[in-house]
Amino acid sequence: MTSTFASAMDALFADPNIGVEAIHTSDGGSPVLVRAVARRADEVTNFGDARLWSETTRIDLRVAEVPNPRPGDRIEIDGDAFLIQGEPVRDRERLVWTVDLRPA
Repeated sequence: MTSTFASAMDALFADPNIGVEAIHTSDGGSPVLVRAVARRADEVTNFGDARLWSETTRIDLRVAEVPNPRPGDRIEIDGDAFLIQGEPVRDRERLVWTVDLRPA
C-alpha cells in the first residue's frame, strides 16, 4: 500500500511545473531517464569573519528511480551535464535523495 506522503511525492515529481526530465548514468552503467526536482539556490557560508556566496545546484531524485546514487554519477538536465559530488542524503521517509551537483 502506498503512503499518502509517497503519493504526494509522485505527484510533485510528475508535475511539469516542478519536476524535470533528467538522465542518470551511474559509473559504468547505462543512461536511465528519471524525473528530478531542481533547486539552484545561492548559498552563503560563513568562514571566520567573511561570508562567502556561491551558486549551488542540488536536485531531488526518487529512490524508486535511482536506488543508489554515488559521487561521480552523471546527471544531464536540459543538455547540461553534471556530476554528483559528495554523499547523497535521503529524506526521513526514505523516498527522495538530495544530491549536490557540479558541472561535468
